[in-house]
Amino acid sequence: MTKLDETLTMLKDLTDAKGIPGHEREARDVMRKYIAPYADEVMHDNLGSLIAKKTGQEGGPKIMVAGHLDEVGFMVSKISDKGFLSFQTVGGWWSQVMLAQRVTIMTKKGNITGIIGSKPPHILPPEARKKPVDIKDMFIDIGASSKEEAMEWGVTPGDSVVPYFEFTVMNNEKMLLAKAWDNRIGCAIAIEVLKQLQGVEHPNVVYGVGTVQEEVGLRGAKTATNFIKPDIGFAVDVGIAGDTPGITDKEANSKMGEGPQIILYDASMVSHKGLRDFVVETAEENEIPYQFDAMAGGGTDSGSIHLTANGVPALSITVATRYIHSHAAMLHRDDFENAVKLIVEVIKRLDAAKVKDIIIG
Repeated sequence: MTKLDETLTMLKDLTDAKGIPGHEREARDVMRKYIAPYADEVMHDNLGSLIAKKTGQEGGPKIMVAGHLDEVGFMVSKISDKGFLSFQTVGGWWSQVMLAQRVTIMTKKGNITGIIGSKPPHILPPEARKKPVDIKDMFIDIGASSKEEAMEWGVTPGDSVVPYFEFTVMNNEKMLLAKAWDNRIGCAIAIEVLKQLQGVEHPNVVYGVGTVQEEVGLRGAKTATNFIKPDIGFAVDVGIAGDTPGITDKEANSKMGEGPQIILYDASMVSHKGLRDFVVETAEENEIPYQFDAMAGGGTDSGSIHLTANGVPALSITVATRYIHSHAAMLHRDDFENAVKLIVEVIKRLDAAKVKDIIIG
């Protein structure tokens, strides 16, 4: 097994943490542990988003760098008489990636292992075998013999159910496989930006943020942005990697390892052109690789950030990632490091005059 350096240890701790929308405490505690040493103050809003403040110059422009703490998961909705769990998806799932996968149920008496099951194909008619199983026909098996036994173990409707996967460094050590890259990598970027601003002079007040409930409608970004009232906002998240078999350039053309993605538009926003141009200019001046991307569907926390108060120039900067919204996703360490480098260089170049120039155009 690869020996984990300081950065990999942080990434493992972040992705190992369990936190579906509405129950992000474990992930928030990990992010707090790693970001607090580099912040002047760590706060939270009333919905649970974490907000770490780092002042470069008092009264300077407020710059928000936001990853989201939550990951897609499930919630127990019912316990059957025989001890099987019905569940509700929390966040977007594709049914084909769910069956036979291991999950962790977070109960009041501790964590319990389960597996997602359905009727076996052997007893289905031939036509039914060819079709994906509907999520409503799936269940979670925790090995209980009855409803009473499941309840004795602490299982209650409303309990969080989290995908289980072990953080793995691949043979190509730049390739990292883990659950919850969507979006603990954004949280890691926010942490690392504050870390790299230690001892660096810049005329801004920077907020590293871990938002809650992004996967169910960009909710924590709304409350956190209202709390901060930033002048500029960056959402840092995952994007689609278009470098696996069968994907055409027209569908997705980003490649892992070729730089962070600058999102032109998605279903939640059109990126702010003035800010986008400034970020691209900064990347080119510093020879930081980057890729453009656009997504007709989906969105990031920028969708809420840019609509706060009388408007916030916002941009999504993402890391190309394979297999998001499943039990395990893969990304490239260079893209993470270059995303951090790009945001740090942007912050060093921002000041009140540049912010005004971006807004007015």
